[in-house]
Parts: sequence; structure tokens; C-alpha cells
Amino acid sequence: MNRRFAIKSTILAAGLAAAAACAPMMDKEPDIVDIAASNGNFNTLVAAVTAAGLVDTLKGDGPFTVFAPTDAAFAALPEGTVETLLMPENIDQLTAILTYHVVLGAVTSDQLAGQRLSVATVNGEEVHIDGTDGVTVENATVTTADIIASNGVIHVIDSVLLP
Repeated sequence: MNRRFAIKSTILAAGLAAAAACAPMMDKEPDIVDIAASNGNFNTLVAAVTAAGLVDTLKGDGPFTVFAPTDAAFAALPEGTVETLLMPENIDQLTAILTYHVVLGAVTSDQLAGQRLSVATVNGEEVHIDGTDGVTVENATVTTADIIASNGVIHVIDSVLLP
């Protein structure tokens, strides 16, 4: 009987140790890339971020604010634009466009409400944000605001911002 108890205790202890080792991974909040990849509306954005080599950056500590165009926003670009940007020889242009959608710091819609401002993007250019009637960024409307990630915030936009 003591032998069975010892075996069961050992198995239970091993199971608890495995569960404890996995707990940090299960409790970790998703980052910006995880959220975009798990949402069916950002396949083109995720493909572009991957092609530009920006996945590790956007999985970094941040915090970042990302104005994330949907697949429909990318589809509205002139035919062939996305395919051309994804070519290896156009990575610099793709990177410039993608980093134009990112602002350092976590900025939520309540911080933008009632304001008109220009904010520097990661690519060095400024975007104009108007929070006086909803939120717009350049020519794009924020359709879903404040998707909180472990390393920042995502605002879904209805068109692609071009520097």
C-alpha cells in the first residue's frame, strides 16, 4: 500500500510541476502580434509584418499603439499593391508603411477624445489624429478602439495609412 501511495504521489507531484511550469505561458496576456494573428480580420497585416521582419519588434515590450488596417482596408488598395509591397525588393517601402501605423506608448481612445493633434510615428513621420467626433487618423476611421494587448493597444482602422 505504501508503494502505491508513493507512486501516486510521485505522479501527482510531476503533474503539478508540469502544470506550474506551463502556468506562466497560459496566464500570459496576448501581445499585439498574438491578437492580430488570432483575429481573422488581420491576415494581410500579419503577413506584411512577417515579411518586413517586424514580428519580434511588435512582440517586444513596447508599449505601442498600433492603428491596424483590416484585410478589407488592404483589399481597397489599387490592385497588385499588396503583392508588390510583399516582394523582397520592396521591404524598405513596406516597413515604412507599416511603421507609419505605429506610435510609441499606449494611447487609448479616451486620451484622444476631444483633441486634434499630430503624433510622431515609429517611422519618423507624423499622423494627424482627430478625436472630436469619434477618432480618425489621417483618412482612416477607427472602427474598433482600445483592444488592449500586453504590450500596448490596437485601434482597428478602415483604410491603410500611406506616408
